[in-house]
Amino acid sequence: MYSDQNVVQTIFKDLIFTKDEIKTIASVFKRVDAEKGAILIKPGDIVTDIFFIYQGCLRTFYTDKKGREHTVQIGIEDWWITDFTAFFSTSKAIMHLEVLQNATLYQLSSEDREALHIQFPQIHKFIRNKLAAAYAAFQKRILSKLSMTAKERYLEFIKTHPHIEKNVKNYHIASYLGITTESLSRIRKELT
Repeated sequence: MYSDQNVVQTIFKDLIFTKDEIKTIASVFKRVDAEKGAILIKPGDIVTDIFFIYQGCLRTFYTDKKGREHTVQIGIEDWWITDFTAFFSTSKAIMHLEVLQNATLYQLSSEDREALHIQFPQIHKFIRNKLAAAYAAFQKRILSKLSMTAKERYLEFIKTHPHIEKNVKNYHIASYLGITTESLSRIRKELT
């Protein structure tokens, strides 16, 4: 059972709200139950929403001109996910948002997000801190791709995200790491 209070407290951990504030906050979130394989965003879509992952696993990926998929983000419970470039620049999506495991999501529009920021400064600070952490993680990922071997990137991935590896297919992990599935299998064999 998902009560408004549980959902709001899960989304905004460590923030304290009155019952009326919880009702106001919960009213702008739309619950979305998405099945494995669903595509929530595709290239060319106008992206006006961000999703909080209450349960499940999703990924964003880019398909290059040769048809190869490049996984940009894998999101699990307690993460926010969307095509961030399109969301923040109000441009068309360049990536897909795919459901990897059946998911319960809470969808928040850009307009409602801005309204929450104005009405609840603590939410603005909370989201700003989450986005800063996500930006730092993206930078670390870029640097690891530039400076680490495939094996080092894999070890860093399983150390940082131990729960993701169990929940996604090998080709998603390989795509995320920028290697082939064969390379991933070889690395795993070396480690066992």
